[in-house]
Amino acid sequence: MKDRWRLLITPPAHGAWNMAVDEAILESVGFGGSLPTLRLYAWEPACLSLGYGQLLADVDIPRLEGRGWELVRRLTGGRAILHADEITYSVITPRDEPRMAGTVLESYSRLAAALVEALHLLNLPVGVQEFAGTGARTPTPVCFEVPSTSEITIGGKKLVGSAQARRKEGILQHGSLPLTGDLTRILQVLVFPDEETRARAATHLLERATTLGTALGRVVPWYEAAHALKAAFQSVLALDLQPGELNPHENGRTGQLVVNKYTSPAWIQKQKS
Repeated sequence: MKDRWRLLITPPAHGAWNMAVDEAILESVGFGGSLPTLRLYAWEPACLSLGYGQLLADVDIPRLEGRGWELVRRLTGGRAILHADEITYSVITPRDEPRMAGTVLESYSRLAAALVEALHLLNLPVGVQEFAGTGARTPTPVCFEVPSTSEITIGGKKLVGSAQARRKEGILQHGSLPLTGDLTRILQVLVFPDEETRARAATHLLERATTLGTALGRVVPWYEAAHALKAAFQSVLALDLQPGELNPHENGRTGQLVVNKYTSPAWIQKQKS
């Protein structure tokens, strides 16, 4: 028998609102006010998101503002992602959800199986590449340059970037699937000692990561990717996904979090402790 989850498809929105919604859902799920939720969304305008503990010093603020891109800090860890021309997913569940049981890596693996199936439905023969360790790598502020333990790849190039947060309320995992566009754009708003180093970073990034459109040889519309994700999560995780909306508590809490947290300089400037 399939377990019932909520499916949320929200319109493109500002970065602060997107992050506030995920946290509001996490809180509501935690006290039983909402079903476990799969949310699919997009960003408008483009937004650079930093991992929970990432240094703000990685960002070239004048360059970012000059392009009209936003900046937000995520609740989850990891490195910087430029959210543009992509589909983003979030999975938000209580702590006792069986599909998220065990270690972070075990739950990652279960969700990765659904992501892989979604890409197979789009006729892309991706796989999961295992990395034994980080090794001696040059530090980088860019998420898509950093291999994790289980990575969804095509031709050895990373295709999906995901991160997870575990709190007393529940578990949040969200991830980014670039549909099209120039992945090296992110490097134009990060700090480098000189332009030669920036150019080398662009070369390395394109060697390690790709977009769905580049891998597939065609542009995949957002709603086509959303349909594949919905179908894959339903089948792989044995879910009954019921379309829904934010409830009144989630809507109210989202507004509070936008003002008090995600647009707050104190949150954006947060440094590693």
